[in-house]
Amino acid sequence: MKTALLNHKPDMSVPLLDLKAQHATIRESVVAAMLKVVDDQAFILGEPVERLERSVAELSHAKHAIGCANGTDALLLALRALDVGRDDEVITTPFTFFATAGTIHNVGARTVFVDIDAATFNIAPEAVAAAVTPRTKAITAVDLFGQMAPIEAVMAVAKGLPVIEDAAQSIGARRTINGAWRMAGELATIGTFSFFPSKNLGGYGDGGMIVTQDDALATRLKRLRVHGGAKQYFHDEVGYNSRLDALQAAILSAKLAHLERWSAGRRKNAAWYDRALADVPEIRRPVIDPLNESIYNQYTIRADRRDDLQAHLKAKGIGNSIYYPLPLHLQPCFAYLGYREGQCPVSEQAAREVLSLPVYPELTEAQLVEVASAVRTFYGR
Repeated sequence: MKTALLNHKPDMSVPLLDLKAQHATIRESVVAAMLKVVDDQAFILGEPVERLERSVAELSHAKHAIGCANGTDALLLALRALDVGRDDEVITTPFTFFATAGTIHNVGARTVFVDIDAATFNIAPEAVAAAVTPRTKAITAVDLFGQMAPIEAVMAVAKGLPVIEDAAQSIGARRTINGAWRMAGELATIGTFSFFPSKNLGGYGDGGMIVTQDDALATRLKRLRVHGGAKQYFHDEVGYNSRLDALQAAILSAKLAHLERWSAGRRKNAAWYDRALADVPEIRRPVIDPLNESIYNQYTIRADRRDDLQAHLKAKGIGNSIYYPLPLHLQPCFAYLGYREGQCPVSEQAAREVLSLPVYPELTEAQLVEVASAVRTFYGR
């Protein structure tokens, strides 16, 4: 590695994510799965969705899996199934994708933001404990960038309140709890996944999934995704049109067989970066909780002079992104909640420092060298 870095001569651009490279390796099986759905002319729910639901339930060690239209709807349906609504409070993190808090607003509840752990970026259980009030109806813990939140600690401080695990970025991730591996989505009251194309298991469009061990919640979630009716044209409640397309389910089933290998490839690339950047003190590499096995949906560093580094990488054709530049408690649309700068200082500092680098499994060593060398050059290494 050191020799490659020392002898490197910049000569290529590297995208943040290369879905074409992935598709080239699985095209035949994915196209065959798509064509079967087209030939069967059965596009809504049905066997392709049921097959994927069974597979995701098995992967997640969950009793039930319910497909839906996207990861945002998975969160929305979870909140509705838990009867979260007007005058309720839901505790969550401000350092996450917008949907985590947007869905709380959209069911009429009030979002209560608490700060994150400085090392892992995941929600801090002690902050959750301090925020619980008689109006708290649920807690949403996010598995950020591919590693699970300390779900057992969150559930302990929840003291019986339902916990939603927003596992949009962590399908297949796992955590050692009481000496046993537990999967993303397994222990929470409800776990939610996204199949957005950039995820480790991504569709060719939108898609989502909900998992739970609770029979009654599973029954209600299945009803809510089809306008609130278990029987066509008969509606027990007002639900949504949030069905997972059979085409997407077929694609995802074909891709699922490769998920473990892809996630292992991401871990390998992350370890390569860890070694290549170890002697750059201006870079803080991702901290993975020793109890976790991350799937590295993102490889996110903390960097001094982050914005200048980003401009440097862009000029060299190195893909990168900032997840997330403005914490949710400071977003204009949430101004009505009354949060001010300084109330979630760890999240605010992270937003000023984070930068994600390419980590997808199809990266070649030459591309890894290109990325690491560009970072090192910026800091004069």
